[in-house]
Parts: sequence; C-alpha cells; structure tokens
Amino acid sequence: MTIHHTAVTLGDNANAPARLRQHQHYHQDTQGWIDIAYHLSVDRNGNIYELRKPELVGDTATNYDPTGHFLVVCEGDFDKEEITEEQLHGAALAFAWGAQRFDIPTDTLAGHRDASHDTSCPGANLYAHVVDGDLKNRVDVLLAAGTVDLHTICGPEASHAVADIESGLR
Repeated sequence: MTIHHTAVTLGDNANAPARLRQHQHYHQDTQGWIDIAYHLSVDRNGNIYELRKPELVGDTATNYDPTGHFLVVCEGDFDKEEITEEQLHGAALAFAWGAQRFDIPTDTLAGHRDASHDTSCPGANLYAHVVDGDLKNRVDVLLAAGTVDLHTICGPEASHAVADIESGLR
C-alpha cells in the first residue's frame, strides 16, 4: 500500500474535482496512461474518489514498478501545506478498505519515496504520519472495528455529490 500526494497546492477544497480532471487529462493525454495513475484519491475534506480500478496496475513517473501496489493519492502539496484530520481519516479508510478487500497486511503501508528514492512524495507533512506509524494505526483501528465498506456512487447521485463538493457543501 503506497501513499502519494499530487505535489500541487489545492487551495479551496472546491477545486478538488476540477483538479482530478486536470490530473486525468495530463496522465492520459501527456503520459499516455490508461487513466489517472492511482486507485483512489482523497481530498482535503476526506471525500474519497475512485480513479483507476484497483485490479489494474497503477502508473508512476518515477523509477519504481507499481505492480502489486495499492495506490492512494492525497490532493495537495504536503511539503508546503498541512494535511487535514479529515484527509488523514479518508486516507485511512481508503487503505483499510484496500487491506480488507485484497488481504494486504497493513505493515506494507509506505510512502512513494520508500519505493522510489528520486522523489519526496508524499511530502514531509504527510510522510510524517507514515514514519511515526499514525496512518497505519488509524488503518488498524478501522479494521479492528469491522467491515470497511466504501460505497460507490454513480450517475445523478455522483453528479450531485461532485456539485456539493464544488460548491463547498461537502
């Protein structure tokens, strides 16, 4: 399980859906990948977005092979900004779901920089939660509490959720 950051300051969380569309455009049209490089994304308010199906290998612009990695990206530049409590909780939920669904041991949770030494990803302020065990502990607590279910929404329900995020309601 590997955590990343986008390395771009988000600003207002209402920008998150548009930022994901920018990432998708860059990853598909510039990098030539099938979709956004990661499996799930978490915005500043803890909203979780499904990106690439977890059964598909992710991509990376650095020098590691993401085969076998469950990739979660947090929107923001955590060398320059702090991660919010909501975003940490969302990342923990995403990893707990992945650990449960794919039977991944939580002690595999690491930062992108642990797999590729040519990056500072996921940024110092997020990486601190990996190094001190905080993120893993959050995942373990969620798993100990029982089944972790990420409810997928599509169609009009998803459109309304995105509109709420973009208007600052969510």
